[in-house]
Amino acid sequence: MMRSPYPLECSLGMRFYASETPGIGGVLRQEPEDFRVDEISKEFRPDENGRYLVCRLTKRNWDHHRAVKEIAKKLGISHRRISWGGTKDKNAVTSQIISIYDVDLPDLERVRLREIGLEPLGRSHQQISMGELCGNLFTIRLRDVEQESLEERVSAITGIIHDGVPNYYGIQRFGAVRPVTHLVGLEILKGSPGTAVKMYIGEPFEEENTEMRSAREAFLESGDAKAALSAFPIHMRYERAMLNHLSTSPEDYRGALKTLPPKLLSMFISAYQSWQFNKVVSRRMEEGISLNEPLEGDRLIFANGREDIVTPAGIRAAGVHIGRGRCSVALHLPGSESGEPRGIMDEWMNSLLAEDGITPESFREASGFVKTRFSGANRSIALKTEISAECAGDQVELRFSLQPGQYATTVCREYMKANPLSMI
Repeated sequence: MMRSPYPLECSLGMRFYASETPGIGGVLRQEPEDFRVDEISKEFRPDENGRYLVCRLTKRNWDHHRAVKEIAKKLGISHRRISWGGTKDKNAVTSQIISIYDVDLPDLERVRLREIGLEPLGRSHQQISMGELCGNLFTIRLRDVEQESLEERVSAITGIIHDGVPNYYGIQRFGAVRPVTHLVGLEILKGSPGTAVKMYIGEPFEEENTEMRSAREAFLESGDAKAALSAFPIHMRYERAMLNHLSTSPEDYRGALKTLPPKLLSMFISAYQSWQFNKVVSRRMEEGISLNEPLEGDRLIFANGREDIVTPAGIRAAGVHIGRGRCSVALHLPGSESGEPRGIMDEWMNSLLAEDGITPESFREASGFVKTRFSGANRSIALKTEISAECAGDQVELRFSLQPGQYATTVCREYMKANPLSMI
């Protein structure tokens, strides 16, 4: 185990690496082709009478939601008629299955977008949804790595990842350039929409250009939405939507938040949950407790979805099951469903929530505002995967698969141990 030297990672709860092997450095995503994601979906069985046209969407260097909206525009339909199993990265080459409601095969001829491809697979009676995503296959190239003892270091780290590394939520969860998503979520949970809006619009970060930092700082200082609206560039559409609302309805911060897409609003709360998850996993590592060693009261997730609690009588059997890959130790993300703490990690989580003044009622109220349930869920604290790693000169190519919700950058950071901003 090794501590992260990067303040940004530590602020997001990602305080440790599982391996002590020195990192190989390097750069991730120098080109979109360096980060290839191929979705692993359930078997698709076409039905020619289905209302949904199922397609394989392949795109290069496209924001997922923007790509969907552009496809919908070309088809002349609402983007809400397009559904998918998982959101994919922008600076990458990605392939995934989507479904489009009430569209015919010839309609696809109208979709001519640069670096976007749509391959029809057939029709279905059901839309593609989040629950149908089985995982993702990644092919990742790290460039400009340190070549000294490269193969030995890569081999050692590969072995550690096979045994399990902390299943952190990656930096993308919190905002790559401006990691404020979780902090906005905290303010919403605290019932402070004004602070949430001012933070999202006004909090400046060093990685932004001078113009943007100045615009944000001016808004924080003056609170003048109309003046800020002229200072924020057109592409900052979310900030501008809130500022436009505030310019006509001053002090209506709840209304300003409601101008944001529902998925973004829900992401604020999810990011807060993720932040606390990262912090508790790091606390376990700091206490010297293995990610794979069950303790009394630990939660378990089995491969078939079954969940259980480690008891004194079953602790030995739990260790055997974990060792054979049948289950893993899990942490319960906080939410609206309250309950007695089951083990030491639950106690740590409750302590963090108490420090922030967050209760199950906070999540229930946020659910009513955001229109998304935040009941809480169990998540494995360890990420394990088989990796094929090839070294060639100053490059390393990694090939591995991950379950839904796991982050490829969590794997890459173990190899690189580099500034997290080089992995965006």
